[in-house]
Amino acid sequence: MAPPIPVWSKLEEKAVVHFLFAKGTTCSVIYREIVENYGEHAMSMIQVYQWCSWFKDGRTSLQDEPRSGRPNTANNDWNTARVDELIKVNRRVKLKEISLKLDIPKTNVYEIVHDKLGYRKVYARWVPQMLSDEHKRQTRESKSSKSCCTGVNKKVMKPLMWGLAWTIMPGTSFLNTSSLEMKLGYT
Repeated sequence: MAPPIPVWSKLEEKAVVHFLFAKGTTCSVIYREIVENYGEHAMSMIQVYQWCSWFKDGRTSLQDEPRSGRPNTANNDWNTARVDELIKVNRRVKLKEISLKLDIPKTNVYEIVHDKLGYRKVYARWVPQMLSDEHKRQTRESKSSKSCCTGVNKKVMKPLMWGLAWTIMPGTSFLNTSSLEMKLGYT
C-alpha cells in the first residue's frame, strides 16, 4: 500500500467522491478508498455519505453552497479605522457606546479594540498597551525629578505616579495637581 498523500484539498476529495460515485462504487467503499489514499485526516464517513446523497439527487457542483445567516463583516479595516477614530476623540468612550454609534456588535468592537488596535482600559481611558519612546522618556524624567510633587498631598501623587506611564498621552500636559486635589476631595 502506498503512503497517504501528504497535501490535498477538500475540493480534490469531493472530486474523488464524485468520480467513484459516478463509477457506481458504494459509499462505504469510497470512504475506505479515501482513508487509504489520504490518511486519517481525510473526509469523514458522514461527509462521504452526505456527498453521495447529493450526487444521487443530481448535484454536479463540488463547491460548498452559500450558507444562510449574516456573514461576519464587522471586523474589517474600515470599521477598525472608525473605532480607532472614536477612541482618539474620546478616550473614555465605552464599548457599548461605540457599538451603538457604529451599529457593530459589542463582541466585535471588543475584538477590534483589544486584538486589532491593542488598546486596554486604564483609569477609565483607552490607551495603547505599548509605551512609545516619548512616553518612556517622560516617565523617566517625571520619576527622577520630584519637583512636581513638592507641596502636594501624598494621597493624590501616589496613584498619579503609579499610573503616570499610562496617563500622560501625546499632546496632553501634566495634570494640574491642585485641581486634581479638589476633584478627589483631598483639600
